[in-house]
Amino acid sequence: MLPRGRPRALGAAALLLLLLLLGFLLFDGRLRRAAALDGDPGAGPGDHNRSDCGPQPPPPPKCELLHVAIVCAGHNSSRDVITLVKSMLFYRKNPLHLHLVTDAVARNILETLFHTWMVPAVRVSFYHADQLKPQVSWIPNKHYSGLYGLMKLVLPSALPAELARVIVLDTDVTFASDISELWALFAHFSDTQAIGLVENQSDWYLGNLWKNHRPWPALGRGFNTGVILLRLDRLRQAGWEQMWRLTARRELLSLPATSLADQDIFNAVIKEHPGLVQRLPCVWNVQLSDHTLAERCYSEASDLKVIHWNSPKKLRVKNKHVEFFRNFYLTFLEYDGNLLRRELFVCPSQPPPGAEQLQQALAQLDEEDPCFEFRQQQLTVHRVHVTFLPHEPPPPRPHDVTLVAQLSMDRLQMLEALCRHWPGPMSLALYLTDAEAQQFLHFVEASPVLAARQDVAYHVVYREGPLYPVNQLRNVALAQALTPYVFLSDIDFLPAYSLYDYLRASIEQLGLGSRRKAALVVPAFETLRYRFSFPHSKVELLALLDAGTLYTFRYHEWPRGHAPTDYARWREAQAPYRVQWAANYEPYVVVPRDCPRYDPRFVGFGWNKVAHIVELDAQEYELLVLPEAFTIHLPHAPSLDISRFRSSPTYRDCLQALKDEFHQDLSRHHGAAALKYLPALQQPQSPARG
Repeated sequence: MLPRGRPRALGAAALLLLLLLLGFLLFDGRLRRAAALDGDPGAGPGDHNRSDCGPQPPPPPKCELLHVAIVCAGHNSSRDVITLVKSMLFYRKNPLHLHLVTDAVARNILETLFHTWMVPAVRVSFYHADQLKPQVSWIPNKHYSGLYGLMKLVLPSALPAELARVIVLDTDVTFASDISELWALFAHFSDTQAIGLVENQSDWYLGNLWKNHRPWPALGRGFNTGVILLRLDRLRQAGWEQMWRLTARRELLSLPATSLADQDIFNAVIKEHPGLVQRLPCVWNVQLSDHTLAERCYSEASDLKVIHWNSPKKLRVKNKHVEFFRNFYLTFLEYDGNLLRRELFVCPSQPPPGAEQLQQALAQLDEEDPCFEFRQQQLTVHRVHVTFLPHEPPPPRPHDVTLVAQLSMDRLQMLEALCRHWPGPMSLALYLTDAEAQQFLHFVEASPVLAARQDVAYHVVYREGPLYPVNQLRNVALAQALTPYVFLSDIDFLPAYSLYDYLRASIEQLGLGSRRKAALVVPAFETLRYRFSFPHSKVELLALLDAGTLYTFRYHEWPRGHAPTDYARWREAQAPYRVQWAANYEPYVVVPRDCPRYDPRFVGFGWNKVAHIVELDAQEYELLVLPEAFTIHLPHAPSLDISRFRSSPTYRDCLQALKDEFHQDLSRHHGAAALKYLPALQQPQSPARG
């Protein structure tokens, strides 16, 4: 959601600026003390190249559109791009057009993210990396970036013909300054120069790092291609494509492969055509690789413009000032991206899709309305980062089932047990802040159980607003499920160990799909004990039920929520049986992936699942109870929304208002058939419900 007011955004932004300033001052002090002890660093790589040498170019026109190209592939690289973009947005004063060359995975992630981020004055265009692969696949490359590390070579032909200038960035750079200052360096190009690069800040291209080290040819120390200014128009006129291809083919006659991907080929071309290159000040690409000489580039923290983590070790690289650089990077990694939705007031621009309608709807809200929080939360557009971690889609199977659920930070401890109980694919939506998303990443990486599961897709929905958007989260997870069927569960339930296989067999036996429209009910139970022996069969479960270790779900607090399942019949059942919808019924069900979505108006606690079952019944889904299926709820502390529901009459009144609106919409869609649900919607909901 675009923020209604500015105080929170400005306050957080000011705090970040203060923290960065303090860091700069401390860093400056350390640098100055080091200079006093060690003397002047002396002339060396980059020393002639600092930002304070020579006349500074004029800034670009205030509202000039700046073009930025990035090659990105896979889940991890997509996360890096987001941190890079955060750093750009934090300092920028100009509209941006991002040109993203992506594989299918990164496109799905970043397209969803930018669509839901709704950042003003930012356009995003995507280009299919797979279509460019044949142009570079003939080049042997030892660099960890693979084929994608060569794709910057083909940008002059891949980007629109009318695009004359572009800044090209690696995904592992972080801005410490306004990108318009970098764009302004195009003004320093001579009439023949077409490529702006910073000198390489290591001895790699000098060929003396180890015995028999044989790098590609380069001009002096060579240049690093993590930050490039490209005059695309001049490169096209110069026959760039033929130029780099001829150079690469010639060098590959005596060299087995590229070691540094596109950088080797750029340097070989520049060695042959030195008039193409414009040397950029070294502070625009401070390289934190092994054996770096970057310290000779800067003497004050204010010198720093772009930090480049160009070692495979990334944040673990050894460097005298790495702690400062690491903290700087982590600041943006964990920075609340919602605060970067601020408008460029001096630059009128086309609002993001849907932004105008959203602002109009927000403007119509009455802040004195007791249900204002509910109304505002319903209109909130949350940033969504799908497949936050590496994920392998399941192989296509006609009766496969994905477990769908949502959770917040306080339920992470359920994940390992859930993975042990459900061996099939899962799609889980997590409601987190930017900082919590990083904690979640470390949590998964530290768990052998979770790290081993590549068939679990985690989708981060970034937190905003006071109420838990439970049905929006469910819809995100449901939309990302890739199997024909889904088991709609909650994170605090553990399914029977055999449930995954049993559901697939049941779907096949019952002939679901085009032949039969049904929702398979998985009977729900609960234990009030934090430790108990999980049953391996229906027989064991019934024994625990009779012993009082297990209960039917919400037996003590809200029995009507699951009473239509008819547990007495289930005890004896040998075959699936049909049950009828009844008021407040909210079973856990297995349905086709294209089932109706959850109603997003229900936020916080109450009626979120009930409304979904009403919609399934209205669309004439059979409700079939499976005789051998079960899932068990584990105890946990009440959520904040449940506590508010129980303690606040206003909260319950607002929920009733949402129910009334739901029925009005139901009547519009289903006509007189919706009358059967009216008595259920008018029933007051007990504050004791948990």
